[in-house]
Amino acid sequence: MSPTIEQLLAQQHATLEALLRLLEQERASIVNREAGDITRHANDKKSLVDKIQLQDQQIARHTQSSQLKENPELTRQVETIQALLDECRSQNEINGAALQRAQLSFHKLNNLFQQSLGHHQTYNKEGVAQNLRSLGTNLKA
Repeated sequence: MSPTIEQLLAQQHATLEALLRLLEQERASIVNREAGDITRHANDKKSLVDKIQLQDQQIARHTQSSQLKENPELTRQVETIQALLDECRSQNEINGAALQRAQLSFHKLNNLFQQSLGHHQTYNKEGVAQNLRSLGTNLKA
């Protein structure tokens, strides 16, 4: 027996709540710079997003899908799901920006470390970074 439209909506709501919890965990991993956890969260997030898309397709193909706009209770459920989805998108954008900042911070720290070892980074005419160990020390006058 196939699930009712109400059951499909409840499943999608639960999956979105799980995604939101995962995004909160991902944010904590980014803040704490736990690379292994960040990777695991990214894989889990991909699985949940795939599941949400599948659920969305099942809802769209359901024989009672027209009820989503006609039945006030179902319309409210869809609005709640949409709000939860918007919250997930917002949290994902925040996490992405935090991850970019952390990555930039790591690169700056790495460059400082390389400079302290005598490795200097320059750029060639194509704009590609190059590390030079002998910056100015191999000149013959």
